[in-house]
Amino acid sequence: MKISNILVSQPDPGNTQSPFSEITSTFGVHIDYSPFFRIEPLTAKEFRAQKVAILDYTAIFFSAKSSIDAFFAMCEAMRVTVPETMKYFCTTENIALYLQKHIVYRKRKIFFGKGTVDSVISVVGAKHKNENFLIASTDTTKPDVIKAFTKAGLKFGNAVFSKTVYSDLTQIDLSKYQMVVFYSPSDVKSLLASYPEFKQDKLLFVTYGPSTAKVLKDHGYSVEVEAPTPQAPSVSKALMLYLENMK
Repeated sequence: MKISNILVSQPDPGNTQSPFSEITSTFGVHIDYSPFFRIEPLTAKEFRAQKVAILDYTAIFFSAKSSIDAFFAMCEAMRVTVPETMKYFCTTENIALYLQKHIVYRKRKIFFGKGTVDSVISVVGAKHKNENFLIASTDTTKPDVIKAFTKAGLKFGNAVFSKTVYSDLTQIDLSKYQMVVFYSPSDVKSLLASYPEFKQDKLLFVTYGPSTAKVLKDHGYSVEVEAPTPQAPSVSKALMLYLENMK
């Protein structure tokens, strides 16, 4: 099958250099971008329904920048002043640095892991084990996070600060594409929300991350290209190798 049109479930990069630019120039493939979902903060009314008192907690766990924005937006909406003694634990340094958008960055109260929940638990260690942690989530708290905090014997609660809103994909003519790139399980769920009886037919699927591929396969769809791999740490690299092999 000749690949001439690819749909990527990400926002259009605009005039900035895209990881897919080399694919376009090398193989003459046309690439369209369209986010399959967006993250929106809960309203104060939606948050209050959870009956969570933010000031009952002494530490907060973040795994996404969107959760940071939603948390501080909620605090402002509810007129909650976060004390300077609050500690912040993040899955990565990149997410931890994002806190500078909202607070003064102080190493004595901001900590980060190496990308996994277990790495954050290691950072908590004995020094911070007596903190009362609030896990800030989108939609629902992931089971692996709950499991890790429970296994470590930490005192914690969780609260949803933002929600996933699926895009209406019926506005996109999927028949013009030979390939669709999915970056998260939410991308897959968005597709199925728009097309509950979706048939893959000859459409090829590309995924980033094992959880994304698993969701597709669990629904009976096949995945043509998976990333990351040792040879292809990114989707763009995986596609470069795939299209090169098709020549």
